[in-house]
Amino acid sequence: MDIIFISEFKIETLIGIYEWEQKVAQTIQLDLEVGLPGQHASYSGKIGDTIDYSKIVERVEQLFKEQHFLLLEKAGEAIADIITREFKAPWVKVSIAKLGALRNVKKLGVTIERGTRA
Repeated sequence: MDIIFISEFKIETLIGIYEWEQKVAQTIQLDLEVGLPGQHASYSGKIGDTIDYSKIVERVEQLFKEQHFLLLEKAGEAIADIITREFKAPWVKVSIAKLGALRNVKKLGVTIERGTRA
């Protein structure tokens, strides 16, 4: 399976269960790996035969403008669902982390993997 990736994608958003987290925007970092539904672009060289990275970035930014999440797990699941459903990816791995959310911790988060990796 061919995989595209988007690394260190940062978004400012309200996320968290604590009262302060629902008032103060935090930086989250996304690292995405997206399985492609074939090797067509490897042969054709055409963007229409793959998944456009920029479209994924635009859609995820839109998600965080429209929704606020209490848990990283829920946000990760929403991202995985969009990528598999809207972009027709057979497999996705979403790592989502809060940066500097706790003293002495650079980042903390969760990794969600959905679909079938061939």
